[in-house]
This record gives sequence, C-alpha cells and structure tokens, in this order.
Amino acid sequence: MRRLLLSLAALLCSAVSLAATPWQQIHQPIAGSPQSIGSFANGCIVGAQQLPLNSPNYQVMRQDQRRYYGHPDLIAFIQHLSTQAHQLQLGQVLIGDMGMAAGGRFSSGHASHQTGLDVDIWLQLPQSRWTAQQLLKPQPLDLVGPDDRQVIARHWQPQIDSLIKLAAKDDDVTRIFVNPAIKKQLCADAGSDRTWLNKVRPWFAHRAHMHVRLRCPPGSLECEDQAPPPPGDGCGAELESWFLPKKPGTTPPVKKSPPPLPPSCQALLDKHLL
Repeated sequence: MRRLLLSLAALLCSAVSLAATPWQQIHQPIAGSPQSIGSFANGCIVGAQQLPLNSPNYQVMRQDQRRYYGHPDLIAFIQHLSTQAHQLQLGQVLIGDMGMAAGGRFSSGHASHQTGLDVDIWLQLPQSRWTAQQLLKPQPLDLVGPDDRQVIARHWQPQIDSLIKLAAKDDDVTRIFVNPAIKKQLCADAGSDRTWLNKVRPWFAHRAHMHVRLRCPPGSLECEDQAPPPPGDGCGAELESWFLPKKPGTTPPVKKSPPPLPPSCQALLDKHLL
C-alpha cells in the first residue's frame, strides 16, 4: 500500500511538473530598469514589482499562487483605482491575477498577463473585508444569466458600473475585457457620457471579473502594443454580433502551440534557469 501511495505521489508530481512552465521557476523579479518585453500573450518583464499585499483599499486573492507582480505602472494603476473606489465608498476592490515575477506564460488560466501590464479585478465590491480563508479560496459571483444575453439583475449593482467606468477613464488603460452581456448592460446605463465605452471590449467568459490592460510603458522599447479599438462606443452592431446564433458547422478554434519567445525573453530564461 505504501509503495502504491508513493507511486501515485510520484505521478502527481510528474504531472504538475509537466503542466508548469519555465517561468514558474523564477520566484523573484529580474533586477533591472522596468521593461515590458514582447506582446501581452508572448512576452516577459524585467524589473517587475510586487503589489503590496496589505492595503486598506483593496485585497489580493489567492496569494499562494504568487501572481501579484507587474510593471510599476500597473502597481500605480491598481493603487490609484482602489483609492478612488474607497473615496467613493464603492466597496472593497478584489484583485485577482496579475503576472508572475518575470512575467511569461502561465500553466493555466491565461494566454496573456505575460508582460506585467494586465490585471483581473473582480466585479464584486464587498462592504466588509474578506477573511484570509475567503481570499485563499474566493467564490466568484457570476453576473451573467444562463441565456448568456443579460446580466442577473439581483447581482448587478451601480457600484460595478462605477468601478469599470473609473478604470476605463484612466489614461494608461487601453482595454477592459468583460462578458458581452456585461458590456450590453454598461451600454444601456451609460447615458450621454459614452466615450469610455470604447475601451470596454466584449470577450468570452469574463462573467465575474474585468481584465484591465495598460498601454506599453514609454521606456519599454521592446513592448508590442495592440492596435487601438475601432472608433465609437462599440454598443451597436459590433456588440450584437456576439449574440447571434452560431453558424452550423462552426467549431471552436484549435489551440495552437505557443510561438517562439522574443529573443530578450529567451535570453532571460537561458540566464536565470541555468
């Protein structure tokens, strides 16, 4: 029996090892002037900073996963946004995944978050601080109904709208990804102040959080920015296309192998994983 348990443990460790990526073996930021390198879905970062884990204005979830690193601009954005939310009494801001110590590809959960410029912020704003156990194993609040077309009215709060709007109006933010049903609700509630909606982009999943992305920092010469979103608020035909029935025979995209790393990121791996 003991031999069987040891064999099972060895298999489990092997599976975990195979699932991991080399970037998870780098536990501390790479020293140097902060540089986001490559694209959001294929890159790395030098000079990342850790988000302070103790703050009166936000709480960091799943700290055991150590996904709380980012470019200094991302750290400043989170602190500024949470301070604004605190001043407006919106509730506690819950911070999800940022990036790893040197950026790079996660073993699961994200294709992006690789250059220290992405952060997931949950669309829950509790009025009291969560316990350590709640933060370790948080329970997301699904805001989207089972038909995938509307938000759940009892879960939708004006504070959520305000938080997304605050983030979108930040000059450093280029995109905010949310579920199409959440974008639809934002469009309905926006009134005449609509310019910020341009940055809020509908995307698959994202039913309980917003994924905020910053522009490439001015000093990061190897960082690859995305093209700007199309003009307009994105609330017309563009949004409605997300709710059209799928054409017969439509198949989900095939998962592709990761592209080659930018040379600077490969050199970083080669140096720090010897």
